[in-house]
Formats: sequence, C-alpha cells, structure tokens
Amino acid sequence: MKSNFKPIYLIICLVYSTLLCAQDKEFTIRTIAFYNLENLFDVENNPITFDESSPIMELAENRGDVYAMKVKNMATVISKIGFETTNNAPVILGVSEVENHNVLEDLINNELLIKYDYGIVHFDSPDRRGIDVGLLYQKKYFTPTATSSYVLHLKDEITGKRIYTRDQLVVSGLLEHDLIHLIVNHWPSRRGGETKSNSKRVAAAKLNKHIIDSLQTINPYAKIISMGDFNDDPTNESFKTVLKTKKNIRKVALKGIYNPMEQLYNNGFGTTAYRDKWSLFDQILVTKPLLEPNFSSYRFYKAGIFNAQFLITKTGTYKGYPFRSFGYEGFTNGYSDHFPVYIYVIRAKK
Repeated sequence: MKSNFKPIYLIICLVYSTLLCAQDKEFTIRTIAFYNLENLFDVENNPITFDESSPIMELAENRGDVYAMKVKNMATVISKIGFETTNNAPVILGVSEVENHNVLEDLINNELLIKYDYGIVHFDSPDRRGIDVGLLYQKKYFTPTATSSYVLHLKDEITGKRIYTRDQLVVSGLLEHDLIHLIVNHWPSRRGGETKSNSKRVAAAKLNKHIIDSLQTINPYAKIISMGDFNDDPTNESFKTVLKTKKNIRKVALKGIYNPMEQLYNNGFGTTAYRDKWSLFDQILVTKPLLEPNFSSYRFYKAGIFNAQFLITKTGTYKGYPFRSFGYEGFTNGYSDHFPVYIYVIRAKK
C-alpha cells in the first residue's frame, strides 16, 4: 500500500490574536503529550489475563532482548517529543497499551529518560488482555494531588455479559503551582466494524463527559486536559454529539471543550493508518480556561503530531505508515503503530 501522507512536525494554533502582540514577552513553555506504546508487555506470563496473546509472548525466542529493545525504542521517542522547542522531554505524558506498573518502571529508568526523574500514576484495569493506561510526569514540574480510576461498564448486546475494557485515569495536580486535571483514555476498539462498535465509544465518551462535568461542578474554571487513543476521529459522534467538542477556538463557551486535532484531521493528517486510510485516533482536548488570553498561568498554545522521519516506515507495503514494533514477521525493531501527539502550554515569565 502506498500513502501520500506528508509528515507534519508542528501545527500552530494561536490562542488569540493578543498573543501576536505579546512577542516581546518571555514565556515558559512545557510539553504535554500522549503516546500509544503498542503492546509494551513484559516477558512474564500473568495467569489472570490473556497476556500470552501479546506479540512479545508469541515470540519463540529472544524475548528478553526484544523487550529491552522495545523499551529503549519507546524511550527514544519520548525523549524527543517537544525537545527541539523546549529543550526538555514532555513534563507530562499519558500512555496506553502498557501491561503493568513494572514496564513503566523499566521505561522511566532507561538511560535516555532516567535524568528526567519521571513519576508514575497507574492502576491495573480489568481489560482482558491486561493492557492499561498510565501517566508519567517529571517530578520537578508536576505534583499529583489526587488520582482515581473510573470503570467503563459495558455489556454485550447479545449475551448481556460484561465487556472488560480499560478504565479512564484521572490525575489532578500542580504544574508549577497551577492546578490542572488530566484524563487518560484508551476507548474500545473498532473490532467488528466501526458502526457495530460505535455504541461502546459513545459510552466511553459519556463517562468522559461525566468526569469533566464533575470537575466543573466543583470549579467551572477547572483546567482540564483529556488525552488518549480514542479509537474515534474528531468528527465522530462521541466527540461532536456527546462531548460537543469545538474546532473553532472562538466558539468554546465556559465549560466547553476545544479539540485542536479536528482541524488537523480536516486537513488530512492522522496518527495511525489502516488499508490506505488515515485516522486521527490520538487526540488531546482542553477546556475553556486553558484558552484565556491571560498568560499569568499556563495556557494552551500549540498542538501537533510528532511524526519525525525515523518513526515512518521507509519501504514496502506500508511505506509512509507509522513504523510499528510488531508485524507478521515478529519484532521489527520499530516503534509504534501510532504517532504521538502533543500540546505546548505557556506561561509568561515574571
């Protein structure tokens, strides 16, 4: 398959025209990102889950070596997200498709990341395969004050049996004295077809909306960032009907949600590809208080897709697609079948 997808290193979304008048000011800039790590599983069999069906457990030999390379490759990508602009790795990073707390420990202790002194927020989810979401944060810049995990209750429409899927992780904390709330998502897949599985993602969106509403009930001006692999595009029902996201920053009302990824999607950009079609499943949403033109505290500035050349498949059937870790031939020494996404937040220096 050929792809005419063109790399995009940064899409700039200026918050308001007033920012253009503030070029003489100095700003502190931080990166907040999300990355689907594509089956970051360890080599130990967990008898409680079906982790034996993970790509690394299906390998007949050299699992330990493959695992070490996989961790290093993930650390390589993370260390580069936003680095050219901030001279730092992401201060906050949401992740999905991780098996447990141990793989996150191995990741943050890799030689490429250990200097950033990342902390971890992680809960084991009831997902049948044992894949979870998590949050990494640089302790120097972010201090969690509250963490929780919200269960997504789903039932099979035919059998009535429970469908076990990922929880939604909620972390509140101080980004250098600025209170923000983060939600990390990995919504149900499109297995069985987009239409057939749509109700599951609508249910996930309703749970996400419930979490956001709860935070806004406590404080209508809460700074909320919802990120993840949503397995839906920005124009799908889950976003436009349930979450009521806006692509126009000027149309976001109090308690409203801005989706900077929608314009990227409309312009033909994506984070993952299947059968010559690009999807932008990986997204970061922000609420109205992060859009205000007062930069005395952190505000949204820019959004982008991190798809540096080394993350793109160079040859073969999947030329132009994300250079994934696992294929039919086993471990490819690639990275992920998803590109990471990120936003920059800025604050005026005093």
